[in-house]
Amino acid sequence: MTDPVALSPAPADASSDGRRRRGQDNRARIVAAMLEIIHSGDMAPSAEQVAARADVGLRTVFRHFQDMDSLYREMSGVISAEVRAWAERPFKAQDWRGRVLELVERRAYAFEKIAPFLRASTIFRHRSKHLEADHTQFVTAQREILKRQLPPAVARDQLKLDILDLLLSFETWSRLRNEQGLSPKRAQETLAAALRRIVD
Repeated sequence: MTDPVALSPAPADASSDGRRRRGQDNRARIVAAMLEIIHSGDMAPSAEQVAARADVGLRTVFRHFQDMDSLYREMSGVISAEVRAWAERPFKAQDWRGRVLELVERRAYAFEKIAPFLRASTIFRHRSKHLEADHTQFVTAQREILKRQLPPAVARDQLKLDILDLLLSFETWSRLRNEQGLSPKRAQETLAAALRRIVD
């Protein structure tokens, strides 16, 4: 007599699903640990530090990430997605000058939040084609967001566009906050005053 158990379909591989979920959870914890360490002020954490903060083994880190460069790139993707979500919110101002000034407030918020991560990626950017590409994409996206708020005549004015792009860049924000020691509020006011001279 045929065994009915042999004819029944094989049960779903629950253990495989569990391993997959644990793998996804470990990967997310590793990236979160990297972000936490950098946010605390350590711009170049080691794989051992990341593993300890994530409470996983060192082998687990390198099972998910081939090297620290790939981990930095994953971190960059997380930050870019967060900035993109903030940048794509509808503008309140109806006229282009108001929207350009609104960009000051938006970028002040975003740059303050991601400054440690941008500085950390800068340390390794010169030796990572991936991070260099991510940075180029970030800068290009910021310029395109600005251009979309400008009337065609202003967007075609290359000199004015370059000045606006510079004033709204992370590099300018970093200079005001760090080298010149301005508070976030004062830095934002300074940029707004400079931009008004250009757009009025």
